[in-house]
Amino acid sequence: MTRSTTEEEPNADESGGYTVTPYAVDGEIDYGELVERFGADQLADDQIERLPDHPSLRRRTFYAGRDVDRYLAAAEAGDAHAIVTGVGPSGPLHLGHVLPLYLAKRFQDATGATVFLPFSDDEKFLAKDQSFAEIGAHARDNLRDVLAVDFDPDRTRIVIDTADADVVYPIAVRLAKHLTPATVDAVYGQQDTVGLQFYPAVQATHLLLPQLVDGRRPTLVPIAVDQDPHVRVCRDVAAKEALPVEKPGALLGRFLPSLAGPGKMSASDAAPSIDLEDEREAVATKIREHAYTGGRATVAEHREQGGDPSVDVPFQYLRFGFESDDDELERIAAAYRSGELLSGELKELAIDRIADFLAAHRRRRAALGDLEDELEPYRLTEAERRRALESAGVPRVP
Repeated sequence: MTRSTTEEEPNADESGGYTVTPYAVDGEIDYGELVERFGADQLADDQIERLPDHPSLRRRTFYAGRDVDRYLAAAEAGDAHAIVTGVGPSGPLHLGHVLPLYLAKRFQDATGATVFLPFSDDEKFLAKDQSFAEIGAHARDNLRDVLAVDFDPDRTRIVIDTADADVVYPIAVRLAKHLTPATVDAVYGQQDTVGLQFYPAVQATHLLLPQLVDGRRPTLVPIAVDQDPHVRVCRDVAAKEALPVEKPGALLGRFLPSLAGPGKMSASDAAPSIDLEDEREAVATKIREHAYTGGRATVAEHREQGGDPSVDVPFQYLRFGFESDDDELERIAAAYRSGELLSGELKELAIDRIADFLAAHRRRRAALGDLEDELEPYRLTEAERRRALESAGVPRVP
């Protein structure tokens, strides 16, 4: 394979028997081949050691990136730096959605990073068969879950595309001058509407907003690997535009598997997803009835031959972070491989850890007051809106 010399050219479509784009993920993914195709770099041991201590980093769930060293240098020097990750409000949030949010919270707590959280409600209207009213209801529900993560409002900004269109749209229009239909088709595949063809300019705006609001700084975007095309396009646009920004970097993560087995957890899967609103009984039912295991057909065979934690979904959920202690995780894996720990017992361990996590999340969510009041400290101020537009060279019309 010949690597492209420009960041927007590598195609994120079907290759190697799988598909990975922001709008479609299918097949058994070769993560090493994928990151090479996308032109990113796998994280080195020394980078893992310098990043905040977190299970998804230690265990290389987030396994690749772009310009990570530049971000680390700023964080270690106490210089300004930012994190961007967001939400596409098309339904209830599930475990796969919330893990990058909690990772962003960990960065904020450990290094003082400013966190920007864009809500792409306009994209979901364009990409999903849902009305604006339905998307809006999902956005309000998702906002409460994001607020329950408990970000620092002084260092966090939540941007909603339709509500903050006075800032997002003019900047996106400026960036769109550097995007051709051929570029969008090469990176995303052919889009069904001109709205989706334009949308990469909006995503680029999301990723540059921390710098347009607060000044030039290294920015890291922790996302699932299917969202990397947005970063690639933004980096290319940033290189072409005379804006006071650096190219955003990225941390690219593996997919939390569906309960049905390898792949990306999705609300549209035949197997149910574990939603943030699920109580213990719902979590238990979903895992007991639907979780793919690496166990044997009978207890006797399992005791004799042991199970395979590498394909066992309950174990993979523990590995993604629901068991935070590395030594305990290895003890569980060894017991499973030896046959000492049965698949049903491993499921119960995962149920307990996940249900405890969700219970704590729901308690914080339940403690929130009126959404508008809770959200206000996280919104862009009038001065920040003005700075963003002026930095982008598009002053607000009176």
